[in-house]
Amino acid sequence: MASKHTLDDIKRGLEKHLGKDIVVRANKGRKKIVTREGVLECTYPSVFVVAYSDGDDRITRVSYSYADVLTSNVQLTLVRNEMKYA
Repeated sequence: MASKHTLDDIKRGLEKHLGKDIVVRANKGRKKIVTREGVLECTYPSVFVVAYSDGDDRITRVSYSYADVLTSNVQLTLVRNEMKYA
C-alpha cells in the first residue's frame, strides 16, 4: 500500500499548477483510454477536480484521486502556453 507521504507529495505537486491547462489520460478499464484537455480546478484532501469545456459554454467537471495518479491509472501532462497558428 502507498504511504501517505507519497500521496501528499502528489497533492502538493498538483497544487502548484492550479488553474493551468493539463492533458489527462485516464485508463477506464477494458482497454478504454480517454485523453482530454482541461483545467486543473481545485484540490481536496483525497481528490482533485479537472474542468473540461465542451465548446458550447458547458463545463464538465471530473474528479480523480491521487491514488489514481500514483498507480498510473491517470497520467497528467502540463500544457505549455504556445501560440497555435490556424
